[in-house]
Parts: sequence; C-alpha cells; structure tokens
Amino acid sequence: MKRIAPCLFLFFSLFLQAQEEKPEKYFSLDANYFYGSIMEHNPDIAHLITGHPTGVILSWNQKTYGLKDWERRYNYPDFGYSFTYQDMKNQYLGETFGLYAHFSFYFLKRNLMFRIGQGLAYNTNPYHSDENYINNAYGSHLLSTTYLMGNYHKQDIIDGFGLQAGISIIHYSNADFKSPNNSTNTFTFNLGVNYLLDHEQHPDYVPRGPKEKYTEPVHFNLALRSGVNTTGVVGSPQLPFLTVSGYADKVINRKSTLQAGAELIMSRSLEEFIEYQAVAFPQENNDPDADAKRIGVFVGHQLTFNKMSLITQLGYYAYYPYTSYVEQIYNRIGLQREIYKDLWGSVTVRSHGANAEAVEFSIGYRL
Repeated sequence: MKRIAPCLFLFFSLFLQAQEEKPEKYFSLDANYFYGSIMEHNPDIAHLITGHPTGVILSWNQKTYGLKDWERRYNYPDFGYSFTYQDMKNQYLGETFGLYAHFSFYFLKRNLMFRIGQGLAYNTNPYHSDENYINNAYGSHLLSTTYLMGNYHKQDIIDGFGLQAGISIIHYSNADFKSPNNSTNTFTFNLGVNYLLDHEQHPDYVPRGPKEKYTEPVHFNLALRSGVNTTGVVGSPQLPFLTVSGYADKVINRKSTLQAGAELIMSRSLEEFIEYQAVAFPQENNDPDADAKRIGVFVGHQLTFNKMSLITQLGYYAYYPYTSYVEQIYNRIGLQREIYKDLWGSVTVRSHGANAEAVEFSIGYRL
C-alpha cells in the first residue's frame, strides 16, 4: 500500500472546481475519534509496533444534489478537506499531522459511506542517523498520506446532527522520495458525529434520468513524466528520472476510458544503483555499465469525475536488461486533471507490488 498521495494536485483541482461552480453550495462537517493498530505489512517495522495509535479525523464537505450530470452518475458524492492527528504510541515514530483532499461516495440508500483522502502529513520524529536511527519507517518530516474510511452514516437525525461509525486505514509513506521508506499502515475503528450546515435549506436530490449511451473514437496520447527518487539505500542521493509515454485510449461511456500503450523510462537512480552494486558486491560480478533504460508496455483504466480522473495502469517491462533493481511487473495510480481542452496534467505513483519507486509529475496531450 505504498501509495503517495497526489495531494497538492487534488487540492488544486478541487479549488478550480469550486471556482467553476455557480449554483448554491451546501456544506457539512464531521469529526471522528479513532483507536487502532499498526499493521505489520513489512517485518522490518515490527520493532516499531508497541501500542495502539489514537487520534482524530476532522472533515469539511461540500454536498452535491445532482445539479451537474456527473454528480447524478456517482450517486451524489461529497468532496472536501480533512485534517488528521495521530499519536503513533511509539517514541521513535512520534506523532503525525495530516491535511487531505477527499471524496465520499454513498451506497445502500446513503447509509454506507466510503471515503478516500489523499494529502500530506508532517511527522514529528523521522529517521536520523544519530538521533533516531530506530525509525526506519519515515525518512523525512514530510510524508505523503492516504486514508480510506468506511462508515455506517446517518445524517440529520436531529437538528442537523447525525452519527457515524466504522473503520479506517491510514497510510504514511514518502514513496522513495527519501530513504528509509518502509512506511506504516494503521487499521482503526472510528466513531463520530456529523452536522449539516443550514440543514433546513438543503434541497432534494435531482432525480437520475435514464442511462445515456456515450462513446468516442480512439484517441492517441503523448505524455512526459518526471520527478526525483532514490535507490532505496539509506543515504543515496535524490536523482531525476524521465518517462516518455505514448498510448491509445477508448471512451466506452461517461465514466470509463480504456488505455493501452508503451513507454521509455530513464532513471538516474537506477544508474546509481547499478554502479553501487558493482562496487559494493564485486563477488556478484555486477556490470557497472549495464543499460539502465527500461521499456514498458501497459494497459489501464481512467475513471472520470467531471474534469478530474482516477488513473490506474498495469505494466510489464518488455525491455529490462538489469533485473536486480525491481520486479518486471509494475503499476501506476494517481489523479489526472484537464488543464485546457486536450491538455492535461497528472500526479501518479509508479510501484512494484507494494513497493513504490517514484512519484511522477506529468503533462500530456490527447490528439
């Protein structure tokens, strides 16, 4: 679950969306207290699991009632911002403070709420070679963070107040932006209250009409993805990478677009890793001049919300001469935003199973 949260991009996207909306807006607040346990997803962090973390999740939500088509397609979701505080109950892990942008989706006559939030967190006690070498989970004060929440959710029980209870998973990582980066995932039980601001003024939901059939011809996309990462070795430098992608997409309905393509990946960190392995482990006969380039082929899916989309892709390195760095199967997940007509930007994470390799900042054009 080492996923970086493309938070700044999501904050910016929600801000732009708010600027575009002219109709009346409706809001709610909710607050949750949680109690849980850090999951041992990696045996390297077992020594850091010594207590039951506690904390709070505070959220501000903008409600939707179907005034736009996309709101009706997704059963009137909420979007907004969350703040979290978590005491990790371990002296080496310290405390974390997080800020997120989130979406909430409703099911079972709106009694079941599922929320996903992505953002940035500040940790009070990260790894330090002299002062805190025990903390091999967080390599820096600044972390990316994701939280998932599933709640039984009742609104406006009395005078705008409601109750909610359920479970949450809170993830902290820096996606190899800096090492070490073993990350933590906290499984929690949460209990809270919610409140509809101006609850007597909220409108009825606009009814959903019949499903509309919609499709588009195949389009071609060009994308440049870049950023910095490390080799995963503690003390290794942050180095740039560049990925050049080309892929076709096919819109099959208003929500879903299918993708397939190929990409060239050039990484200075992989070049550094090849040189490091050759020097550090000469008995393994590592070639210091091995080719660090990779060519990947991938398929993907784009789930569209208005001008913002969730991107998921699964790939395979068809050309990968140095196979000791990461696995050949990789995945990509993140958010994409339409900037102007066919020009788009995105923030994604490229991972190998649960091991994130890089945060990618991308710009692309749809032909």
